[in-house]
Amino acid sequence: MAFVEPVTLRANGLLLEPLGLEHEAGLAAAATDGELWKLRITSVPEPEHTRAYIESALQARAEGNRFAFAVIDEATGRVLGSTSYHDILSAVRRVEIGYTWYAKSVQRSHVNTTAKLLMMGHAFDQLQCHVVGWRTDNFNFASQRAIERLGARKDGVIRGHALRRDGTIRDTVMYSMRSGEWPEARAQLLYLLERHARAE
Repeated sequence: MAFVEPVTLRANGLLLEPLGLEHEAGLAAAATDGELWKLRITSVPEPEHTRAYIESALQARAEGNRFAFAVIDEATGRVLGSTSYHDILSAVRRVEIGYTWYAKSVQRSHVNTTAKLLMMGHAFDQLQCHVVGWRTDNFNFASQRAIERLGARKDGVIRGHALRRDGTIRDTVMYSMRSGEWPEARAQLLYLLERHARAE
C-alpha cells in the first residue's frame, strides 16, 4: 500500500483531486493564464507539453515518489493549477509539498493558502507525518515569502543543486515544519483566510 493513497481534499470552494489526463485541457488553460511557462524559475509546462507533464506525474505516483493534485474551483470546475506531495519518505514519515503553480488570475488570492492548509492538514493529521518540507529556487523570492508565511522554517541552501529550464544551475532553498509546529501554523493560516474573507 502506498504511503499517500488517492484522496480528494476540499475547503473554501476549492477542490484538490488526484491529477489525471482528464485535467489536460484545464491545466493547459491555467498555464496559458499569464504564460507561466516563460518564467525561468518555475516548472510550469508549455501548453503543448501538458500531457507529458501529467504522464510524468502519474509515473512518479506509480513509483511512490510524487502524488500530484489538480487544484479546481469547485463552483465552476475550472482547473486553477497543480500542487504535489513529492520526495515521499514513508520510513521517516516525511513528505515535501511542491510543484505548485496557479493561473496568474488566482495568484495572491485565498487559493494557495487554502491548498496548503488542506495538504499540510492531510500530511500531519491523516498521514501522521513527522516533517513536511518545501524547496524553492534561490531567486524565487515570492515563493520563499509564501513558504515562510506558512510558518515553515528555513533549513538552509543547497548550492549548485538543480538545473533550471533555461539550463542554468540553481541553488535550492530548503524549508521544513515539524508536527509539533503544525497546530500554531494551522491557527495562523485559518486567521489569514478569515481576514481575507472579511476583506472581500
